[in-house]
Amino acid sequence: MAFSSALRGRMKPIDVGIIGCGTAGSAAALFLSRAGHRVTVYERVPDPGPVGAGVMLQPTGQAVLGVLGLREAVLARCTPITRMICRTAGGRQLFDLRYGDIPGDHVGYGLHRGVLFEHLFRAVRAANVDLRLGVSVENLENAGRGRGLYFVTPEGERLGPHAVCVVADGARSQLRDDTTIGKRIRPYPWGALWFVGEDPGGAFRGALAQVVRGTEHMVGLLPTGFGPGEGPATDKVSLFYSLPVAGLDAWREAGLDAWKSEVRALAPSAAPVLDQIDSADEVLFARYHDVSMYPWNDDRVVYLGDAAHAMSPQLGQGANLALWDAMVLAEALAAHESLPIALDAYSRARRSHLDYYQFVTRWLTPFFQSDLAPLGWLRDLGFPLATALPFLRRLMVRSMCGIAQGIGIDAPVLLPAPDPVPRLGPAA
Repeated sequence: MAFSSALRGRMKPIDVGIIGCGTAGSAAALFLSRAGHRVTVYERVPDPGPVGAGVMLQPTGQAVLGVLGLREAVLARCTPITRMICRTAGGRQLFDLRYGDIPGDHVGYGLHRGVLFEHLFRAVRAANVDLRLGVSVENLENAGRGRGLYFVTPEGERLGPHAVCVVADGARSQLRDDTTIGKRIRPYPWGALWFVGEDPGGAFRGALAQVVRGTEHMVGLLPTGFGPGEGPATDKVSLFYSLPVAGLDAWREAGLDAWKSEVRALAPSAAPVLDQIDSADEVLFARYHDVSMYPWNDDRVVYLGDAAHAMSPQLGQGANLALWDAMVLAEALAAHESLPIALDAYSRARRSHLDYYQFVTRWLTPFFQSDLAPLGWLRDLGFPLATALPFLRRLMVRSMCGIAQGIGIDAPVLLPAPDPVPRLGPAA
């Protein structure tokens, strides 16, 4: 695909309704409005703002932001990450994966999720997009006679109709039930406690560092850039701690000091971050879902991001896959005159990439978050051996970059060059 080419293709402009203004929904709105389509975005939050914790922006996500003209502005608030490290509580190194271990000028970035939201949302506001905030969509309804779909609110109001519906309202989307596409949605039994702290000396820069003890204990420290907003700021770092969903109440009852002591014993380097936490209310808990469906479309509905393929964040790919979804959808619509054919082409184009990451995530997660102790023993034995083999090490790094789409000789995903067209809205 010529990703950097103009997106005005064979399809005549159509009326697009997008549900959700998160990463996937905002990026889709920008791509499709640039292509000349009439775009309306419905977001249930009346005044969305930059919230969340640290995420990884991989080369795939960076490339999509480059096509949108937003890469430089986002990276200005990020921290470069050149390696991902994991060791046991006893000090044994399980892996040290470096972006430089594969050809190409690859690097990851740690950032606050709010930074990504802030720049995408600002660009949507500046684009030719009808943005409707504080509007929930509960159901989709056929408008009849080829008129498309109505979006139905909880109060029964019909919005639209729109020729196509882009569902991008996250892992808990209820709109997956409005099509006959086969699907399986399962909540993960494990999640993570999160806290974003200050790192004024930049002590955590350069690496995502994780410490594990068995499969039930994991602490991670992710450099998180400078956070949302403008102007100078100090470095931030996100601390995450693995916890079963069923154990959340017990964690609260045990008290903050008991948890801090446990984390310090597991990862002494986390002490400066723990010292900043004064209340358990400052620590957030993230739950994960595993969403499996295929195809990701019917004749008039297409699912993007976590609404289509939510997974454990073990590989740090969620936001990056959502951005890539939006770009590929725009390319598919530009390449075909027929909407149903274009949406089918989208699902086919995404299949190998998404199948790979969903398979690897499902396979890998129990080795790091589960109550299956033997998997921890296998991990501690197998990972040092696997990373010593050049082929497997390169595959792991390609997976980390977001460009892998198979475990064999499959060609990696081709990263697009930045689009030479003007930026979509303010750059900073």
